Amino acid sequence: MNVAVKYNNIEVGSEMPEYVCDPLTRTHLVRYAGASGDFNPLHYDQTFVRTIGLKNVIAHGMLIMGIVSEAITSWIGLKNLKKFNVRFLNMTEPMDLDDREKTKDRATIIIKGKVVRKFEENGEQKFECDVTAQDALGSKKLSGYFIATLPS
Repeated sequence: MNVAVKYNNIEVGSEMPEYVCDPLTRTHLVRYAGASGDFNPLHYDQTFVRTIGLKNVIAHGMLIMGIVSEAITSWIGLKNLKKFNVRFLNMTEPMDLDDREKTKDRATIIIKGKVVRKFEENGEQKFECDVTAQDALGSKKLSGYFIATLPS
């Protein structure tokens, strides 16, 4: 956590630090399935996804949301996060181990955010920040916002 982040140091229009995760692989998807209990074949079974018309397995939406929450809490700390809301926009494919150079950009997730409001509520100093997750090719995977408190 960046302990230097204070309420008085952020303004409407301030950007949260950009956060870039390593390219997602099928191994990440399998590990997440085990941790979450979500074993939908959409996330690991190439034969299944082809039968339903997709070219590749896709990441769990909640995995992408978790990466975004990691970006947020690494900036402001977990205890300061009060509300987090997202909307899923597009599917995320993992990096293909057979052709890493062609697929790593679509599997690398970049999180950006911008402060849109500062306010006081119930004696707490809060701010709202819009947030997006996209791949390195610019395809948006998720949009949302969070509300957080920070000390002065």
